[in-house]
Amino acid sequence: MIDILVPELPESVADASVAVWHKQAGDFVERDEVLVEIETDKVVLEVPATASGILEKIIEEQGATVHSKQVLGQIKEGEAAPVKATEPEKAEPAITADASPSVRRLMLEKGLNASEIKATGKGGMITREDVEKHRVVKNEEQTAPQVDIVAAVAARSDKRVPMTRLRKRVAERLLEAKNSTAMLTTFNEVNMKPIMDLRKQYQEVFEKKHGIRLGFMSFYIKAVTEALKRFPEVNAAIDGDEIVYHNFFDISIAVSTPRGLVTPVLRDTDTLSVAGIEKGIKALAIKGRDGKLTVDEMMGGNFTVTNGGVFGSLLSTPIINPPQAAILGMHKIQDRPMAIDGKVEILPMMYLALSYDHRLIDGKESVSFLVTIKELLEDPTRLLLDV
Repeated sequence: MIDILVPELPESVADASVAVWHKQAGDFVERDEVLVEIETDKVVLEVPATASGILEKIIEEQGATVHSKQVLGQIKEGEAAPVKATEPEKAEPAITADASPSVRRLMLEKGLNASEIKATGKGGMITREDVEKHRVVKNEEQTAPQVDIVAAVAARSDKRVPMTRLRKRVAERLLEAKNSTAMLTTFNEVNMKPIMDLRKQYQEVFEKKHGIRLGFMSFYIKAVTEALKRFPEVNAAIDGDEIVYHNFFDISIAVSTPRGLVTPVLRDTDTLSVAGIEKGIKALAIKGRDGKLTVDEMMGGNFTVTNGGVFGSLLSTPIINPPQAAILGMHKIQDRPMAIDGKVEILPMMYLALSYDHRLIDGKESVSFLVTIKELLEDPTRLLLDV
C-alpha cells in the first residue's frame, strides 16, 4: 500500500486545506495523475499519484485541515480492476486542463462536463463566467413555461459559500496593515507621453529581438528600483524595535487571479534589463492565471507595485503589504488639459499614489521618492544615464 502524502510545506505555511479530490475511492489512477489539490494561504498545490493502481482509501476529505507529510489517502499498486458488465457507472464530469483550479472545482461541484462549455478565456481557458453562463442556459432549457413560485422565491434567496484560505489570508493582512501601521498616502501625476512615444518608436524592433512586447510595467519597475536605491528608508522594514534595511531589490507585483489578488515577487530587479523585466512579469502573470505559482515565488518582496489602471481605476489609495513599508499604485492613463509654458496642451496623464508607513518614512522622503519616480518616467533617458 502506498501512502498519498501532503507535500513539504515551507516554515511560513503552518497548514493547508484539502481543496478537491479528482478521484474517488475505488478508482484506478495512473502514475503522475493529479489526485487531489491542497490549498494553502498562498498557492494551490497539486498532489500527483506516485504509482499506478487503485485509490484504496481517502483518509482526509475535502475541507480537512492537513499538515506537511500527513497521509491523505492510500493507493493499492497494480492494474485496473476488470470492468463489470452490469449497470454502467455514472461518468465523472470531464474536467479540462484549460481551467484554473478554482474553476475546475466549481465544475466538479456543479457536475458539469467541460466539453459542453464554450471557453472564452485567453488561450482557450474556461472562465468562471463561462461556467455560470452555461448553467444559466442549461437551467433555461430545463425550466417549464409556467410560473414556479418555489423557484421564484429561491431565486431571491442568499447563497453562502466558505471563504477560500487565500481570501481569508488577504482579509487578515489587509486588517493587519490598517491596524499595525501608521499609513499615509501621497499623490502626484506623471506625463506619460515620453514613454508612449518611446514605445511607439521601438515596439516593433524590441518585440522582434526579444520575443515579447514592450509594456509600461518594465518602465515602472525600472523607475521604482532606481528610486529605492536613492531612498533606502523606503526599501526597509520595521522588525520589533529595529529597522531592517535591505541591500537587494525584490519587487512584489500585484496580480489578479481567479482565486483573488496575489503578489508574486520579481527578484533582483536591479540586475534585470527591460526585456528581462517584461519576461519575468509575463511568466508570473501566466502562472498566477493558471494557479501554478509556487510558495517560493510568493515569499519576500521589499516593495509592491500595483496597477489598478488596467481595470480603469483613475485614483486609489493602495494598502501596504506587510511587513513592507510602502506600496506604489499606478492608474489609468487619461488625456487631460495641462498648462505647459502658459499654453493648454492635451497630454496623457497618470496619477501616482504612494502609501507608506509613517513610522519609518517621513514626509520628505516619501514625497521625494514619488517625485523621483515621476521625473524618471517623464524623462526615460534618466534611467539609462543614471541621473
